[in-house]
Amino acid sequence: MKKPLSAKEKVPLNTRVHNTLVYLRQHWQLYLIFMLPAFVLTVVFRYIPMGGIAIAFMDYNPFRGLLGSEWVGFEHFERFLSSPDFMNYLMNTLKLSVFGLLWGFPAPILLAFLLNRILSSKIKQKVQLVLYMPNFISVIVLCGIVRIILSPTGMINMFLGTSWNFMTMPQAFRTIYIASGIWQGAGWSSIIYTAALSNASKDLKEAAVIDGANLIQQIKTVEWPAIKDTVLIQFIMAVGNIMSVGFEKAYALQTDLNMGASEIISTYVYKKGLLDGDYGFSTAVGLFNTVINIVLLVSMNAIVKKMNEGKGI
Repeated sequence: MKKPLSAKEKVPLNTRVHNTLVYLRQHWQLYLIFMLPAFVLTVVFRYIPMGGIAIAFMDYNPFRGLLGSEWVGFEHFERFLSSPDFMNYLMNTLKLSVFGLLWGFPAPILLAFLLNRILSSKIKQKVQLVLYMPNFISVIVLCGIVRIILSPTGMINMFLGTSWNFMTMPQAFRTIYIASGIWQGAGWSSIIYTAALSNASKDLKEAAVIDGANLIQQIKTVEWPAIKDTVLIQFIMAVGNIMSVGFEKAYALQTDLNMGASEIISTYVYKKGLLDGDYGFSTAVGLFNTVINIVLLVSMNAIVKKMNEGKGI
């Protein structure tokens, strides 16, 4: 026997659309009240500032403004690309981003799988509290903790019986930056995967256990399919932000002696724009960074679509 149609299914699609439009026309004031603040905030803080991109093509003078500043075209871009330090800043940024992605992206997924194995809800809540707590520590406070722990008289040197100053070692900066980032954000990032794992079929999991599936097989056949789409979307977004290394943390961990590894595009933009007052050049560098991010995002989304049966962002 065929399942009886619901009341919604009995009404033709064009009729439902017509009724919806009539309802919106009758109550447009209500929708305007709720949507207008969000629309205004979006326009003011997202779209209007886009006009500042024009500064990248000007010898910008804040006293003359956009209309009075001299137009220089792609001069700032040529200056940055021909700079002897360009490749160093680009490689430092890419190394922090790529290695951070390779080491940091799987961490919350593994945490979610581990948390999903905890059967006691009380123990699980306590473990989650400990894992989520570092996310609420300010980046500057975190950097202060890292500097104290890694100082010549800090905990690490006391444990090793040495007196090294890790913050002055360029070769140690990348490890410090990535490891502290994983510690701070992995627990909080695992929330989305933990929520996705709640959709995994318990019946399939029980059946897999009865069939003798081990832990890896249970994850592969039951739990991974439940979070696969979420992981792909998060990965695409992470690749799209691969050039957007956090300025605050890199700048706070930066010292004169580790500058060779810690000077990245975002810190360079800050120094050129706000400290040196070279607004046009710093805007051009920031725009270059943004364009690279967009290209990476679109490219990765296209690659994932081909590999994942047309599913992407």
